[in-house]
Amino acid sequence: MVSIAYSAGLFGIDGYLVTVECHSARRLSCFEIVGLPDNAIKEAKERVRAAAVNSGLPFPQNEIIVNLAPADKRKEGSSFDLAILVSILQSGEVFNKPELLADACFVGELSLSGEVRRVNGALCMAVAAKNAGKTKLFVPYENAKEASVVEGLTVYGVRNVNDIVNHFNGVKEIVPQIAEPFKREDNLNYPDFADVMGQFAVKRAVEIAAAGGHNILLIGPPGTGKSMIAKRIPSILPEMTFDESIETTKIHSVSGILPDDVSLIKERPFRSPHHTMSAPSLVGGGKIPQPGEVSLANNGVLFLDELPEFNRTVTESLRQPLEDGKITITRTAGRITYPCSFMLVAAMNPCKCGYYGHPTHACTCKKEEIKKYISKISGPLLDRVDIQIEVPSLDYSEIAERKTAEPSSEIRKRVNKARQIMQVRFQNDETENGVKITRNAQMESKHLRKYCALSQDCLALMERAFKALGLSARGHDRILRLARTIADLDGSEEIKPNHIAEAIGLRSLDKKYFN
Repeated sequence: MVSIAYSAGLFGIDGYLVTVECHSARRLSCFEIVGLPDNAIKEAKERVRAAAVNSGLPFPQNEIIVNLAPADKRKEGSSFDLAILVSILQSGEVFNKPELLADACFVGELSLSGEVRRVNGALCMAVAAKNAGKTKLFVPYENAKEASVVEGLTVYGVRNVNDIVNHFNGVKEIVPQIAEPFKREDNLNYPDFADVMGQFAVKRAVEIAAAGGHNILLIGPPGTGKSMIAKRIPSILPEMTFDESIETTKIHSVSGILPDDVSLIKERPFRSPHHTMSAPSLVGGGKIPQPGEVSLANNGVLFLDELPEFNRTVTESLRQPLEDGKITITRTAGRITYPCSFMLVAAMNPCKCGYYGHPTHACTCKKEEIKKYISKISGPLLDRVDIQIEVPSLDYSEIAERKTAEPSSEIRKRVNKARQIMQVRFQNDETENGVKITRNAQMESKHLRKYCALSQDCLALMERAFKALGLSARGHDRILRLARTIADLDGSEEIKPNHIAEAIGLRSLDKKYFN
């Protein structure tokens, strides 16, 4: 006899339907699982048997062969436990109406006592079940909120194996999980810019960066507020859309870091890894490829404090993600692509002692040491950072100022207004990699020609800057993108000379520090 149940597997952040076939015959008792299972799935034999026995359910003493189809795709993890047990119980005629199982998908890990434990990637698997035409999904109770956000899918939170049996036999039905309506968050949990005294030029640069999604580098001596400012950038970013929230939640769910009782991540991520991290930790990797920090920061901010202290291999691995907005990891298990459309915010001291160019504190570094310290950041990486802004030391009058600075809510209103202009502009535009364009920083050459037409005065100003600053073609395009964002903040359809001039000023530290 062959019985069938359905489950779902993971490949990156994409789920796929898995058909769990169980063959049971009256022969010498044995239990085998085939279909390219990993060790965690092979060990499911003992978990499934013990869960059934300890739940008071009959476990066939027959030859049992379970096949996970498609058999040519490697299966990983413990999320197939529940579906395997359901298919075995079905072959033992435990269910009164087995035909009801055909429209359901089962995901969950079993304990020896029969409890159903939470798994990673429940949202991804819920999407896969919906796409495969299933209308019911049974998941661990702790994963129910997360999975319920998928429209057109009825999600049931399961606490133990007997819940499943009682539900399908009509003894006691499981109450479906009601999806919470999507409501944008106001990022109230982030620190506020009202706490930042002075630094008006820096806050203006940060506002431009947030509006256009531009990468930014903050350079200045210790104690000037670089980290303080960086940690407040998410508070002025636009609210997440539903699609952004789904994509971000899928990544965090697969990584196993989605907080309990959270259905969707509605606040933009802020990731701040330590400078001792490895390249795979940053971009993703491992024997079974997992998302790295660049993907965990997707639709949010990746903050690299003390940038020159990071290993050169680590920082250089950022070059492709910054350009493409996605990262492809190749391993023997296959090629997995993760989204990584993030805003890079980096901070650094101008030299090893930190006081090069300080007006009152003497720098103790030699010229060669300063050059060596700065050279830890390569030209190609720096070329991908749109804004380079100096964060100077504050005067005592600025520190002692009791007046409250402009709050994040006010800055955010201007950022939202500029983003709305961009959304209308780019509603039909994509990058060459198929990434939907939502902000100016994502524009490619064809979009620059279309949306960044310059007057003769602007062209002349750009030519002088190109020669004086020794810009590359990429640096030239970065200035155009910045100018477009500044014009959007001004509500101007046309890019004007003052917009170009301000954009050039945000790239002018190349000559001072990096040449």
